[in-house]
Amino acid sequence: MRTQRPRDASPLAALSPTESARLMAVIREAALSRGRLPLPTRPVIGASWDRMLRLGLDPDHGRAPRPLGLEELERRRRQTRLAEVLPTLRDGLLEAAEAAAHLMIIADAEGRILWIDGHRGVRRQADGIALVEGSHWAEDVAGTSGIGTALAVKSPVRVHSAEHFVSAFHTWSCAAAPVHDPSDGRLLGVIDVSGPAGTAHPTVLSLVTATARWAEGELRLAHSRELEGLRAVGAPLLARIHGKAVVVDQHGWIAGVTGVTPRERRLLLPKAPYDGPVWLPALGACAVEPLPGGHLLRVLDGEASPGTGPAGWGDLLLDVRHPHRWTLTFTGPSGTWIHELSARQAEVLLVLAAHPEGRTAAQLAQDLFGDPTRTVTVRAAMSRLRGRVGAVLAHRPYRIADSVRIAVAGPDHPADLLPHSSAPAVVRLRAQP
Repeated sequence: MRTQRPRDASPLAALSPTESARLMAVIREAALSRGRLPLPTRPVIGASWDRMLRLGLDPDHGRAPRPLGLEELERRRRQTRLAEVLPTLRDGLLEAAEAAAHLMIIADAEGRILWIDGHRGVRRQADGIALVEGSHWAEDVAGTSGIGTALAVKSPVRVHSAEHFVSAFHTWSCAAAPVHDPSDGRLLGVIDVSGPAGTAHPTVLSLVTATARWAEGELRLAHSRELEGLRAVGAPLLARIHGKAVVVDQHGWIAGVTGVTPRERRLLLPKAPYDGPVWLPALGACAVEPLPGGHLLRVLDGEASPGTGPAGWGDLLLDVRHPHRWTLTFTGPSGTWIHELSARQAEVLLVLAAHPEGRTAAQLAQDLFGDPTRTVTVRAAMSRLRGRVGAVLAHRPYRIADSVRIAVAGPDHPADLLPHSSAPAVVRLRAQP
């Protein structure tokens, strides 16, 4: 989308809510026709509109999948960890939402609305746009919205009036923030406050974001209590072991160790079930014994059977298809583990995948920063990465381990490869056909 440079540094902020909504509608129509925009959209909104245009989503009505049945809705409510912090979410948002004639909405990671509460009159209006419990509000269904876009970018988002891609929602304003499970980093869903655009206030996003962080804090405390219980169970066992062993919970968080000092507080575990020895990127081959709430991992120094070590034992998939989320997945005889990558880790692994012969620290510094002298920064980044997935990496030069097969899953459009990266090597990869 082409944009003209605005004359005012913040023209929309200087307008009344009605005037701002009217101008945003004009901007949206220009964006839909791929014409020249009178003013630029906010980056998060413009990027979302581009995704919707590529999907071919109906800009008037979106899609309307059938809402969840009551039995499925109740099942999702029982299974989500959001239920554990439901009182916290209500304490933080419900009173403010009702006072502003808005709704408090809680949706799961797929964008399915699990709970709605708030102003009764506004709930009746919400029925008219299918903003009801069990309905689907992911971006590819409802277009740009607080719920769907916050899920897509995994960040707090406010979507006001005609910033919604679907015109049927232009009389609404919403602010949403994602909630993650601190025990495994998994996205649980979003919390949202929505209501008539005319009564919306920009500060509601700060309230929603603070409440999401409050909820995550409660989940973190609950996880700490679980680790303490596991630590009490594992300590006597570790005291009787003369070799190397680690006690971890179901998510890999370390509750106790003996004979070994892992670099990280959490280990990457294969997906259950475990059948025989497993191979972990931070420890090597390990025997696994079940514990209440976790596992005892005995390191098999020199005891690994063929196929449990790194020699020709599995495949790596570097998934960089998503603009904001990147993963490294290992699959082998001992199971599968998935590691969520930071932007820098994704860049490094993408470069190493493109150079199987390996890269020196100076070459990586040139690849990442355009400056071969930044070797200290590179070595620090590689040290952190090897602390998590060290057994799949080799050094001198830095490379993927010789016997590991790696594949890269990239976006459909090369220009979308790590779109926020300015690393010279990534820029070159984007230009490849």
